[in-house]
Amino acid sequence: MSESADWAFPSELRPRPEDWRFDLDAALGALVLVRTEIPEDAFTAQILGTERAGNGVVIRDDGLVLTIGYLITEATSVWLTTSQGAVVAGHPLAYDQQTGFGLVLPLGKLGTPVLPRGAAAHCQVGDDVVVAGHGGREHALKANLFAKREFAGYWEYVLDEALYAAPAHPQWGGSALISADGKLLGIGSLLVEEKEGDQVVQGNMFVPVDLLEPILNDLVLRGRSQRPARPWLGMYTTEISGKLVVAGLANGGPAERAGLKLGDMVVEVAEQRVRGLAELFRSIWRLGPAGCEVPLTIARGGAKLSVRLRSADRGDFLKKPSLH
Repeated sequence: MSESADWAFPSELRPRPEDWRFDLDAALGALVLVRTEIPEDAFTAQILGTERAGNGVVIRDDGLVLTIGYLITEATSVWLTTSQGAVVAGHPLAYDQQTGFGLVLPLGKLGTPVLPRGAAAHCQVGDDVVVAGHGGREHALKANLFAKREFAGYWEYVLDEALYAAPAHPQWGGSALISADGKLLGIGSLLVEEKEGDQVVQGNMFVPVDLLEPILNDLVLRGRSQRPARPWLGMYTTEISGKLVVAGLANGGPAERAGLKLGDMVVEVAEQRVRGLAELFRSIWRLGPAGCEVPLTIARGGAKLSVRLRSADRGDFLKKPSLH
């Protein structure tokens, strides 16, 4: 995703102020550009890079910025740019692995509007929405909410009900999904492709803002949720022809240490058959908090093998932010 402002959506794709029941320009003014730098030896550097850029949304009067967590994970430098051109340093306050949210505390005055938070639970498939990145109307799309459904990601991540909107925003990371009454519904996470007949339609997946409310105070005060950390295996699994195949292994993670190999197929968790990524991860998480033992049955070369992994807290592998 480029951070350059030297582009704009065609005027026919942009939202028009007269079509919405809220102050569109004020809402778009709550978007900031988030730029981060990550050490080369960071755990996520090889996958996510050492320079990252995306969007964030100012959600409180103190300037607190909500973004997607992968932008700020292990960041040692964070800079926030407002639509008025002000550039302010930020502190990566919190990253919540279960939701994927990240919070940035500005270390100076942003002077931006605040985008009020809504409830994704109240929106409906078919609703008109705005998908916005930093940069005002030129970087905003009039869009449609085309799905609300479960999402599972190979990095051991599940949302019970994610939000999907189209057309796709090319700078989706940390973008805002805004309802017809001007409320924040979700934070942009991914580019997705959907088949509609013979055509492929691109859209974005958003993390519902409802997931923030129960953990916000903990994230602000403690830097993490009080929920026990989930068991993490460092086993990047994908579904291929109905089978759960190990497609990657985190260096030094529990799965690699236990001897799992690329191409292994996961068949059972604790002697219970698993079908699908979401079922695989939920079956692992039910066994206990991070550190619990995870028995797996895998298929390798036509044989079935039993493997017992000692899970870990993924957060222990990540560099922690420091406030200077």
